[in-house]
Amino acid sequence: MARIAPGTEVFVHYTGKLTDGTVFDSSEGREPLSFVIGSQQVIPGFEEAVAEMEVGEKKTVTIPCAEAYGPKRDDLLIDIPNEHIPADIPREVGQQVLLRHPEGHEFPAYIVEVKEDSLTIDANHPLAGEDLIFEIELVSA
Repeated sequence: MARIAPGTEVFVHYTGKLTDGTVFDSSEGREPLSFVIGSQQVIPGFEEAVAEMEVGEKKTVTIPCAEAYGPKRDDLLIDIPNEHIPADIPREVGQQVLLRHPEGHEFPAYIVEVKEDSLTIDANHPLAGEDLIFEIELVSA
């Protein structure tokens, strides 16, 4: 079996599950996902699995968190004093907020604790710390 060369655009159908069977994403009912091998457009473990497939092949792979979104990092739990929180931010656990990196790009975080004088937000990716199971079908390459 030949490995798919870097720079090749691939099209896949997939279903992503957590180890408890919870589906977190799927291409079912949508167009296949397309990405270019070697472009780092998808998580490393997913790209590696697809690069080893042949068109028409279906397989299930388990991707450890280190090859997905990494482990949960305690340094990404951030306590923000009330005086630094805009008044229009709802103070509710689970609320998504957008943070701005010093380089200018925005990324989502979630409120995980509401205190009298601050909010604790979690800037980890929601799937950080999770091993992921993907059912993948390589549609074309």
